[in-house]
Amino acid sequence: MVKIDMKNPIANISQRKAAMVVGIAFIISLFIVIIVDDLLLANFVVPGDTAALASDIETNGRLFGFAVVGYLLVLALDSIIGLALYVVLKPANKKLASLTAVLRLLYACTLVIGLFALAFQIIDVYGYASIKLLGYIFFALHIFILGYSVLKSGYIPKSLGILLIFASFTYIVFFVDLHLPETLQVIIMLTMLVAELSLSIWLLLKRDKIPEMKS
Repeated sequence: MVKIDMKNPIANISQRKAAMVVGIAFIISLFIVIIVDDLLLANFVVPGDTAALASDIETNGRLFGFAVVGYLLVLALDSIIGLALYVVLKPANKKLASLTAVLRLLYACTLVIGLFALAFQIIDVYGYASIKLLGYIFFALHIFILGYSVLKSGYIPKSLGILLIFASFTYIVFFVDLHLPETLQVIIMLTMLVAELSLSIWLLLKRDKIPEMKS
C-alpha cells in the first residue's frame, strides 16, 4: 500500500511528474496571458481615473470579468509551477529550489493583490501597472535563481540555465526606460519567452533524465 503524507502533498509528487506539470502548466498559462493581455485588458487603459475605469468596467463588465478570471487562472498556474519546480530542483539543491518556489509565489501573490485592487476600482490601470512592476522584480529574481539552479543541477542542460540567467537580466526593460528600438524590444520579449518555454519543453520531453528522490 502506498503511504500518502496528507500534511505535505507536495512530497507525494515524483520529480518526473512535477516536470510534466511545469511544462503543461506553463504552456497553458502562456496562451491565457496572450488572450488576457492582448485582447481583453487592452480595452481598459484608462488614464489615471478610477471613476472612468468604473464606468468602462460597467460598460464592458463581462469582458473585464473574463480578464480577471483569466488572470486568476494564470496566477494559480504560476503557483503550481513554483511548487512543481521546487520538486524538480530539490535533488540538486533543496535551499535553491525553495528560494525559486518562494519568489514565484511572491510574484503570483503580488499580482493577485493588484488584480483585486483593480477589480474593486481601488486603483486604476496605471496603479495596477506599478504593482505589476513590483511583481516583475520578484519574477526576474525567480528566473535568475531558476537559471542558476538549472546550471548547477547536473541533470538539466547547462545551456538552459545560461539562457534563463540571461533572460533574467532582460527584465530591466520593465524597470528602466532605455528608449530601445521597437525591434530590439521584440527580441528581448522573445528571449524571455524562449528561455522559459525551452525549459518547459525540455521538462516535458526529457523528464526521464531527472533523478527521482525519495521524500
